[in-house]
Amino acid sequence: LKSNPSEYQIILSGTMKSPKMRFHPPFLMLMPVPLDVETRGVFTIIPQDYIRKSQFRVKLPELELGDGTKTNPLTAEFPEGEDIDLLSDGTIVERVCLVTFRSSKPVSCLAEMLFIDEEEN
Repeated sequence: LKSNPSEYQIILSGTMKSPKMRFHPPFLMLMPVPLDVETRGVFTIIPQDYIRKSQFRVKLPELELGDGTKTNPLTAEFPEGEDIDLLSDGTIVERVCLVTFRSSKPVSCLAEMLFIDEEEN
């Protein structure tokens, strides 16, 4: 053994990728309907750059009506579940979201739905 240990220099490099979600189509327009009648729309959630299984949730907007009352006319359903799954080959499974609008009072809006995963991405 040498009394002077050898020095090694290791250089590491990498690229930071933050998980994100894309949507197809990128926006959804629901058809106008009479009061208390449902209208629905469907879009696909496309998770990207996830390296492990996760789960997402959605925050739906609360709308204020002309008389000052607040309502939640939107609902979101995930027929295939809210899990972000990775297949054995690394492919990330897309998910379908079914959005429903129904209101007993007249309302028109442009609203954002916020999708968040377990790590607040």
